[in-house]
Amino acid sequence: MSTNVIMLGPPGAGKGTQGERFAMGHRIPRISTGDILRDEIHSGSTLGLAAKTVMDRGELVSDPVMIGIVTERLSRPDVANGFVLDGFPRTVAQAQALDGLMDGRDPLIVLDIVVPEAELARRLGSRMICEACGHNADGRETTPGVCHFCGGKLTQRPDDNAAIVLERFKVYTKATKPLVDFYRTRPTFRSINGAQSLDRVAADLNAAVEDISNGAGMASGGGKR
Repeated sequence: MSTNVIMLGPPGAGKGTQGERFAMGHRIPRISTGDILRDEIHSGSTLGLAAKTVMDRGELVSDPVMIGIVTERLSRPDVANGFVLDGFPRTVAQAQALDGLMDGRDPLIVLDIVVPEAELARRLGSRMICEACGHNADGRETTPGVCHFCGGKLTQRPDDNAAIVLERFKVYTKATKPLVDFYRTRPTFRSINGAQSLDRVAADLNAAVEDISNGAGMASGGGKR
């Protein structure tokens, strides 16, 4: 049985850090649509240039573009044993498209990381990312300002300045929060308290996945509508 996980939550909730840890622990790929888009921006591709304009305003890249990116990524053989999706879906339309992509696969496990808005704002204001490998700083750095994975320089993400953070909260509330309502009734949905230590959140995520995998949710097809 494969482990197919979606990480939901607002900007700064810790989806990237927790998704990375979970994926490494379960030896499945973490698929970050944000990382894919930033790679495209770095390469100067047509997709990257178009995405940069939208992301720099704190807005979401269009549904067709995001669905296309994920459709291609989920077609690769390395997802046979499962995956962790971070940054997708972000709209109900994307979630509906993902349901279609999951036909013939094991059910989706949906984990919603919940953090108070004041804590999110504090986190985003101090969040750092490696310029070289794109790794999110997670407190394990032994040298200030230096990525513990590759030794690259840590810098603030361009979409984490104050004005863009506020816009991203608005976008999340309007477009992404309805996803919780879309998934909430499924037996494979769980809410996780993200206002805890990294290790405590990771433990709760693992416990939730184990509970779902051992319970009726998986047997019933994940409660897909």
